[in-house]
Amino acid sequence: MKSENYILLVVNPISGDSEKESIIASVTEAAAKRNQGLKIYKTTGDGDSAAIKSIIKKNRPERVLVAGGDGTISLVSECLLNTEICLGIIPAGSANGIAVNFGIPETMTEQIEVALSNCTIKIDTLFINEKMCLHIADLGINAELVKNYEDSGIRGKLGYFLQSIPTIFNSDSPFHFTIETEKGTVEKTGILLAIANANKFGTGANINPDGKINDGKFEVLVFKNLDFIEIFKTIQEKPELSSDFVEIISTEKVMISTRKKVPFQIDGEYLGETDKVTARIEKENLTMAVPELFCKFHAKENML
Repeated sequence: MKSENYILLVVNPISGDSEKESIIASVTEAAAKRNQGLKIYKTTGDGDSAAIKSIIKKNRPERVLVAGGDGTISLVSECLLNTEICLGIIPAGSANGIAVNFGIPETMTEQIEVALSNCTIKIDTLFINEKMCLHIADLGINAELVKNYEDSGIRGKLGYFLQSIPTIFNSDSPFHFTIETEKGTVEKTGILLAIANANKFGTGANINPDGKINDGKFEVLVFKNLDFIEIFKTIQEKPELSSDFVEIISTEKVMISTRKKVPFQIDGEYLGETDKVTARIEKENLTMAVPELFCKFHAKENML
């Protein structure tokens, strides 16, 4: 089977609460209409990365689609770094922050259409403590919320909402951060430090409205306090956030240390507490299929 006429679909059968057989059936139908072959791989949680890389090396698919949550998307993305194979996303997890950042539609039919479309873009990827990050990592109160959310067993935005109030009141914030970039070293205090190449948390909060996914830089954002008026602004597409609420440093690499261990998460995965974080960016090393509006926006930005 020729690679240019071949699709690999990677499915996490246990992610989220969506029914995966309907996704498989819909992708099978879409591939048949395009006269494309289809191979399906279902993750098991054991040796998936090696198995996916082996399939890709043997068959060289024209495109790889992934149906799962942020963890599965990250797993497959790592297998495609520095290749010309395009990744298409069908969000099917309990948390879909990566899909939110790329404006992936909510209906499965539209998701598959985007995943197989010719609207593609090369994006940068972050490596935080040498772990790949596709949208946002953070130290502080949001990472605490992610932990409490994972422990609660209640999924979706309702789960985040139910955990937000107790997390705020029980947090050990504020935290002290030492931030070292090529511009120098600064000391900052705040409730949250985010490392962002994208714009939004999975909840849709737009914390980094000026961030670009393919400009060779990322942003370190220090949120100083719980200003609910400023937090409310983040529901807007282009919020103008006060410098009294958040300070932003644009950089290509950073070293961060804290006086005490702080809760830490990457792409919605809680990773425990840490007092040292390094981050660097690799430019345009992953090709993704994205909605037309997203593709046009970033193509326009690149021309400026």
